[in-house]
Amino acid sequence: MVFSSLIFLYLFLPLVLLLYFVSPKGCRNAVLFIASLFFYAWGEPVYVGIMIFSTLFDYINGLLIDRYRCRKAIARIVFLGSILVNLGILGFFKYANFIVDNINQWFGFHIGMNELPLPIGISFYTFQTMSYMVDVYRNRVPVQKNPIDFGAYIAMFPQLVAGPIVKYEDIAGQLKSRKVTLDRFGEGAELFIRGLAKKVLLANNIGLLWAGIKATPPSELTVLSAWLGITAFTFQIYFDFSGYSDMARGLGKMFGFDFMKNFNYPYISRSITEFWRRWHISLGSWFREYVYIPLGGNRKGLGIQLRNIAVVWFLTGLWHGASWNFILWGLYFGVFVSLEKLHLLNWLNRRPAFIGHVYTLGIVMIGWAIFEFENLSTALSFIQNLFGINTAGVMDTTALYYLSTNVWLLAACAVFATPLPQRALTYIRGRFAKMHTVVMPMICGLLLFVSTAYLVNETYNPFLYFRF
Repeated sequence: MVFSSLIFLYLFLPLVLLLYFVSPKGCRNAVLFIASLFFYAWGEPVYVGIMIFSTLFDYINGLLIDRYRCRKAIARIVFLGSILVNLGILGFFKYANFIVDNINQWFGFHIGMNELPLPIGISFYTFQTMSYMVDVYRNRVPVQKNPIDFGAYIAMFPQLVAGPIVKYEDIAGQLKSRKVTLDRFGEGAELFIRGLAKKVLLANNIGLLWAGIKATPPSELTVLSAWLGITAFTFQIYFDFSGYSDMARGLGKMFGFDFMKNFNYPYISRSITEFWRRWHISLGSWFREYVYIPLGGNRKGLGIQLRNIAVVWFLTGLWHGASWNFILWGLYFGVFVSLEKLHLLNWLNRRPAFIGHVYTLGIVMIGWAIFEFENLSTALSFIQNLFGINTAGVMDTTALYYLSTNVWLLAACAVFATPLPQRALTYIRGRFAKMHTVVMPMICGLLLFVSTAYLVNETYNPFLYFRF
């Protein structure tokens, strides 16, 4: 079940909200936990057992660490055991086939293994359980003694599938006490609908352009078609993922939670360093706090810092998927982040802003080509197309057709990928407060109606981060 589905919008969500608000406040976490397990089991009922196991396992380990805090050796053994089991579960389901396939290829073995479907959201909730264990072990947060509250934190369906990755310390107080006002609920509903519109009206439609161009053999692509395609994918992955994150944050507000903002207009960045401070913010924050800083961060000299950057970006690529293209994609960005640490960032800061924007978008778009094509030779061929190597020419009638039929959609995507619409909305709220209270609900109602109409009629409704 995904947020951009009719069954979620008009059956599951209304029922859960009804049960949640008619329940006593002391029972609401239980309602949320049970609803989240049902949400998870809807798509993969077999794998709900893994989530329940992870929840109970880390709940008990947290209690043990707290109990034996004065006996550091025992606490350390429990902590390390928890981390190893969590990583083992993630590794088995996400990377086992990848490892076996590479062993077979490199050493000529014929080890057989069935293809394992990836449990939905396992990368996200595994990182959440590990952040809890680390913070309890460090004594940064009090141990959670209520299993239902802990289960609600781990399994919470609003951010289960695609984040943001919520650290326990950021939500511990909200699990215990939170309040939902009518204004707060309305703010959450507005954010959810805006995210839904980004996903359904922008990501899905621009994704159709990319799907058509991606299916074309590289040798038949022109330079214009290749650039239109990668531009379309650049918009699709942003509006798909940020739209889902907005929906998650909106749902969180409707249930009384505040989740961190996961995207902050990354395509306006002037450097790769800035881009990754604006893209998938919760993942970057997780790696910085639990990998980069413990390795020494930038405190032990430039050489150690560059090593730490390489480790973080290798793991960032690997986190996204069990494929060499993801690892290469992570290292690719690690190289540019390292170059910017050395000198490039200072050079960019002294140049006109548009140079930084062009540089950043160019690097990011080439990176998306590596990210999207699991076959590295296909990715290389497509990147060559972008620069006029082994292409069918600069443009053809097909490329011009793609451009003419999608020009307004591309323009809309370009505008909504910037802060301009939000600034306009903020201005209207401040200048015409009374009118805004009437007009905004009407706009949200229209967006919901149009999004629903698209969902009723279209069959193309992918969610790109499901595979991670």
